[in-house]
Amino acid sequence: MDNEDQNLLPNLLLLSLIYLWSARMDWYFGVDMAVYHTTGVSPKVPVVPDAFLSLGVERKKGGKSRRSYATWEENEVVPIFVLEMVSHRPGGEYDEKLELYAELGVLYYLIYNPEFWQRDRHQPFELYKLENGVYQLQIGEPYWMPEVGLGIGRYRGLVGGLSQEILTWYDAAGDRELSPEERERQRTEQERLAKEQERLAKEQAQQRVERLEEMLRSQGIDPDRLPDV
Repeated sequence: MDNEDQNLLPNLLLLSLIYLWSARMDWYFGVDMAVYHTTGVSPKVPVVPDAFLSLGVERKKGGKSRRSYATWEENEVVPIFVLEMVSHRPGGEYDEKLELYAELGVLYYLIYNPEFWQRDRHQPFELYKLENGVYQLQIGEPYWMPEVGLGIGRYRGLVGGLSQEILTWYDAAGDRELSPEERERQRTEQERLAKEQERLAKEQAQQRVERLEEMLRSQGIDPDRLPDV
């Protein structure tokens, strides 16, 4: 790990996904975990993405936490999404790993390079999709991944009271998926607005009654002694 964001940002994605997909048990999101496969020189040599997502597998392998991810132990399910964050020392994200993930069959490959993109002559956020065995750079951000059921993009928010750019999930409409804390604040604010609207409606109704009473008095009618209808 080259810097703290290589651990922080993938874990923020994981925590968000735990909330969004809490009712689903058919996915696994690994952070800085070895992925063992049979497409390389040796199945004993893993690749270790900064993060990856697999669908159609158990959240807990046999009810226990994984120490690694071996495709032959996961019914040959390879990650559908892989994230690599470029660090101070280039790690082959644009060539060696790109070729490896293509051979492995990873559908979506995201390279996040906020600091060294000019050095590497790339963009800070590059999402590739595997098409006919070759990765094609995709256009647009946030980018919706229909096969995953999630979109991904960048967002500047507060993390631990500090403002910084993070990676986050988006829905099909391009709206950012809110964190549990943000959803709670949103719910609280909606409740506050509903109470305020109710208070204003009561005030307006009372004002209408007072204006009607004033009009009746101007006509010599006591509003407190109106005949029963």
